[in-house]
Amino acid sequence: MSVCARLAAMEKVADLKATAPSAPVEINDDMRDIGYAEDVFTKETMQKYLSKETCKKLLATIDGGQPLDPSIAGEVAHAMRHWAMDRGATHYTHWFLPLTGSTAEKHDAFLEIIDGKPVQAFSGKNLIVGEPDASSFPSGGIRSTFEARGYTAWDPTSPAFIKRHGNGATLCIPTAFCAYTGEALDQKTPLLRSMQYLSAATKRLMKCFGKAEEKVTITLGPEQEYFLIDKSYYLARPDLVMTGRTLFGAPSAKHQQLEDHYFGSIRNRILNFMSEVEKELWKLGIPAKTRHNEVAPAQFELAPMFEELNLSCDHNMLIMEVLRQVADRNGFVCLLHEKPFAGINGSGKHNNWSVAYGKTNLLNPGNDPHQNAIFLTTLCAVIEAVDKHADLVRASVATAGNDHRLGANEAPPAVISIYLGDQLADVVAQLENGEPKHSKHAGQMRIGVDTLPVLPKDATDRNRTSPFAFTGNKFEFRAPGSSASCSGPNVVLNTIVGEAMNRIAGELEKAGVCGKVEPGKHSPEFHSALQKILQDIIKAHKRILFNGDGYKSDWLTEAAKRGLPNAATTPEALKAFSLKENVEMFEKAGVFSARELASREEIASEEYVQKILIEGNCALDIVRTIVAPAAKAEYLDSLKACEKADKCAIAAGTSALRDSVIRLGVGLDALKTQGADLEEAISKKDTHAILTAMVALRTTVDNLEKIVSDDKWPLPKYREMLFLY
Repeated sequence: MSVCARLAAMEKVADLKATAPSAPVEINDDMRDIGYAEDVFTKETMQKYLSKETCKKLLATIDGGQPLDPSIAGEVAHAMRHWAMDRGATHYTHWFLPLTGSTAEKHDAFLEIIDGKPVQAFSGKNLIVGEPDASSFPSGGIRSTFEARGYTAWDPTSPAFIKRHGNGATLCIPTAFCAYTGEALDQKTPLLRSMQYLSAATKRLMKCFGKAEEKVTITLGPEQEYFLIDKSYYLARPDLVMTGRTLFGAPSAKHQQLEDHYFGSIRNRILNFMSEVEKELWKLGIPAKTRHNEVAPAQFELAPMFEELNLSCDHNMLIMEVLRQVADRNGFVCLLHEKPFAGINGSGKHNNWSVAYGKTNLLNPGNDPHQNAIFLTTLCAVIEAVDKHADLVRASVATAGNDHRLGANEAPPAVISIYLGDQLADVVAQLENGEPKHSKHAGQMRIGVDTLPVLPKDATDRNRTSPFAFTGNKFEFRAPGSSASCSGPNVVLNTIVGEAMNRIAGELEKAGVCGKVEPGKHSPEFHSALQKILQDIIKAHKRILFNGDGYKSDWLTEAAKRGLPNAATTPEALKAFSLKENVEMFEKAGVFSARELASREEIASEEYVQKILIEGNCALDIVRTIVAPAAKAEYLDSLKACEKADKCAIAAGTSALRDSVIRLGVGLDALKTQGADLEEAISKKDTHAILTAMVALRTTVDNLEKIVSDDKWPLPKYREMLFLY
C-alpha cells in the first residue's frame, strides 16, 4: 500500500457533493410510485394468481398452522413462476439460512428441455424441495466431506420474494435446510420447531385459564445498529476488509464524549442512503419504522415494524443485505461488526420479543397489572425461564465480535439479569409476600411552561444497562450482536419460556383447578393454586431481578453473591449447550436433538477460533508490511535530521529530535518482539494468547500513530473514518 493511500482517500471524500433532493410537493409521491410489497408473493397476490380452493388450502397452512397439502404444489409453483416472470424474474432460488451467519442461494433458470426445445417451467417439485451440496456448509460433524446430499424444504409461512440486480431479477423461495439424515443444518428449522413448542405450551396454559383455543403469535422487533464509513477509507484498511473491525487505531480527540451524535441532525449524504434503503425495503414488504443517529459517530439505527417471529428473522437478514448493497451504491461500506472501532459504542440488535394469544398480548400488563392474572403468570414464566437458563441465554449471543461489546460500558454485561421497573418490581414484591393489592401509577408530568401540554408519565423508567428489560408490553433482550441472525436467541427464548409455561400448566392440572371459572373471575380454588405457584417462582428465581446500573463493577460482585453465571467469553459461554439438563430440555421440546445441539456448539467454537486466527494473521501482516515501514521511514528521517544537526553543531531542537528517534526506535523494537509473540500464539492456535498479544501490539501501533508524521501514516485514522463522510 502506498504511503499516500490515506491522503488520497481523504481527497476523494472531500470532493464528494452530498446534496439532498428537495422535498416533492407531495412528500409521499416516491412511496406511492412504489407498491408496498410489490416484489413479494403476498396473500393478496396469491388470490389473484391461484384458484379459490388452492388459495384457501395454502392460507390454512400460513395462518392456521395446518399441514401443507402437497397436492397444491403444482398450481402454486405455476402461479409463482407466472407472477415472478411478470415482475421480470428469469431465475429462482431456494433462499435459506445455513450456519454461516449469512444467507445462501443457488440460482436456476425457469427452464427445461422438452423434445429438444427450451421451455419455461417451474414444477411443484422444484418449489417444495431443492438439493444443495450439504458438505460445503458447516455441519458440526453431522455430514462428512464425502456426504454431500442435503435438502431445502419450502417454508410457506414466509412469502416468496424477488431480488433485483442490474440485469434482471430472481424469485427467492424461503426454505428450511436439512441433511440427508433429516437433521437441521440451518437457523430456520430450530426456530420453527421452537415456535411450535411455545405455541403448544401457551395453548395448554391458556386452557387452564378457561380460554378457548386461539392462534398463538410470537412477535419480534429487531433494532438493527450499524456503522457507515466511506468506501475509500474501507479499502485502505486491510483489517476492516478482512475482519470487519479495526485492529489498530488511536482514539481521536473527539469521539462520543460530547453526546452530540445521538438523535442528531442526519447529514444529507446519510439521509439519501437511508431513504434509498427504505424504498428497497418497502418493495420487499419490510416497513422501516424508525431511523436515527446512534450514540457513536458514524453509527446509525434502523428499526422495522413488529412482525411474526419467523418472518421478522427472515426480514432482518434481508435488511442487513439491503443495508450493505445500498451502502455500496452510495460509496459507503456498511459495517455490521459488533465492535468495529475501539473506545466508542459498538453495535447490537435489540431483540424485542412478545407473545400473543389471539388478539391479546400476554405481556401487556394493562392498567392494573396486580389484577391481571394471565399477565402475571406469563411474567413469572419468563422470570423462571431466564433465571433457570441464564447460561443458555448468554450462550445464544456468544460470538467473537460480541465479546468485545458485552460489558464495555455501552452494552449489557455478560451477566444475565432482568429489569422490571418500579411498578412491576413492586407488584412482584407484593406477590411474593401474599396477594398483590395495588399497582403504582405515575400520573402526569408538568414541564412548567403553560404553552406545553401536560404529559402522561409512564409508571416505570427504562434501564439501558439491563440485558433483559421489560419495556411496557414486551421484553427487550439487548445482548444480541448486530451481525448475528435473530434466530439463535429466539430459539432459546421460545424453548425456555415454553418449558416454564408447561411446568406451570402441569402444576395447575395436578391441582385439579384448570378451567374452573366463575362469571367474570376464576374460582377461589384456581386463584389460590395459581397464587401459590407464582409465589414459589418469585421466591426461587428473584435473584435474576435487578433494577440497578448493570455497568457498575459492584453489580458483578453482587451477581456473584447471588450465584448468577458470568461467562465473559464465547468459549466459556458455549459450554452451556453441552450440559446434560440443557440437552434434555431441547430434546424434550423437540427443538434440537443431542446431535444437532452438539453440532451447533462445535460450529460456533470452530468459528470463534477461525475468526481469532484471521484477526491475528491480519494484525501481523499490517504491522510488518504497513505500520513498520512507515515507522522506519520516520525513524530514518529523524535520525538523518539529528546527524545533520550534529554536523552543523546546532544544539537547538536536537533534544526533541533525539527523543523522537528514541521513541520511534523503542516502538520498532516492540513491534518486532510483540509480533514474534503473536506469531507464536497463532502457530499454537491459542486464542487467549492471540488476543493478549494483539492487545499489546495494538498499544504499540496506536502510540506510533501519535508520533509518526501525519503525511507518512498510511492507515485512515479514526478522526477521518468517523467524521469525514
